[in-house]
Amino acid sequence: MFKPYERKLLFRIILIPLSFALFAWLFVEQYYVYSLLISLFILYQLYEIYHYQKKIYTELEQFKEAIQYRDFSRHFDVKRAPAELQPLREAFNNISDSFKEASREKETQYQYLQQILAIVDTGIISYELSTGDIVWMNEAVKNMLNLPHMKNISALEKRNITLMQEIGSIPVGENKLVALQPAKSQFKILLSATAFQVNQQQFKLITFQNISEALEETEADAWSRLLRVMTHEIMNSIAPISSLADTLKKLVEESIQNNEAQPTYTQDLQVGIDTIRKRSEALLKFADTYRNLNKITTLNLQKIYVRDLFESQSNLMAPTLAQRNIELEIILKDPSVHIEVDSSLLEQVLINLLVNAIDAVKDQNGPKIILTAELDHHKKCIIKVNDNGPGIPAEVLDKIFIPFFSTKKTGSGIGLNLCKQIMMLHKGNIHVHSVEGVGTSFILTV
Repeated sequence: MFKPYERKLLFRIILIPLSFALFAWLFVEQYYVYSLLISLFILYQLYEIYHYQKKIYTELEQFKEAIQYRDFSRHFDVKRAPAELQPLREAFNNISDSFKEASREKETQYQYLQQILAIVDTGIISYELSTGDIVWMNEAVKNMLNLPHMKNISALEKRNITLMQEIGSIPVGENKLVALQPAKSQFKILLSATAFQVNQQQFKLITFQNISEALEETEADAWSRLLRVMTHEIMNSIAPISSLADTLKKLVEESIQNNEAQPTYTQDLQVGIDTIRKRSEALLKFADTYRNLNKITTLNLQKIYVRDLFESQSNLMAPTLAQRNIELEIILKDPSVHIEVDSSLLEQVLINLLVNAIDAVKDQNGPKIILTAELDHHKKCIIKVNDNGPGIPAEVLDKIFIPFFSTKKTGSGIGLNLCKQIMMLHKGNIHVHSVEGVGTSFILTV
């Protein structure tokens, strides 16, 4: 049950009161010689206990001194120690090794952090709030502010009083954009502040991030994406207009060759020209609308019949469908179905969906697109654009409405996102259902 030193200690604790009892009995019985011997034996036991406690206290003092001065290299000899001190010294060595390992890891992490902070582009300054003394600053902030060295944050006031005022006034946990002009070149930095406390001392840490280059890249990228959007939408509208114009040109040439104006030609020309005019006006309106898309609060709503909307799309897409031998089927059980929408924007949505459907079925046997409309039980109009193309893979089905995501090599990835924005403006919705190898259906709710 007990270790050897524990057994010895227990034996001494029991032996001392027994010795006292024996001494008292011998003294009462007037065996003074034996009483003296027992008293000497008692003193010896007390000295042994005192000596043992003193050795423990000495070991503790040595260990305390090693910890106080962080002398983790000190080693306590276990093998040569008395048996009762061996567990204590072994424990001291284990604790010392743990401190040594923790100190080594801390130093490694500190050096690692120093190297990281030295090479990052973000400038960092840490200073004490009460005195302004700088605790640490990296090379990035020195280069950014053109400061070789700075002992106190107040020294910054002589070089850039505006920046000093901004640093002093920025609330902890917030950001502030500041323009700097150190040497004939202006750039913008994002200031961020945080505070921390160490040993009753409060410190403030300021980060300086040069965002001029990032802003310029973002601005250039925004313009590039806007041009891609506009080009995509304009091409989607211009392509069927161009195809329709080419068809009308052939009709005119045939009429001239026959040297007569046949009624059918005249009627086709009127319908074609009227379709081109409407689509051109809608395209101009779309360009203006997209420019202010985020500013739109009201739409140019008007009541239109779905049959007229479908007829307009059929006339516009007829030449393209004919060239590619694609069948367009329109199913409208109730010709009186009408909706209150911005017709030019909704037409743009249908053009996008029909162009995508045409591209999807172009390599299919018996390519077919079905355009349907019906009212649901909430009296909402459900417009569907179905195709018998290869379908959309399940892993990308939930990403097709994300801006600039496209599975096409030449796609811009903005057509479907724009459709979603337009439907949201109408407080409607658009979603997709697709089965690989069967086809795809886009459903508009308006």
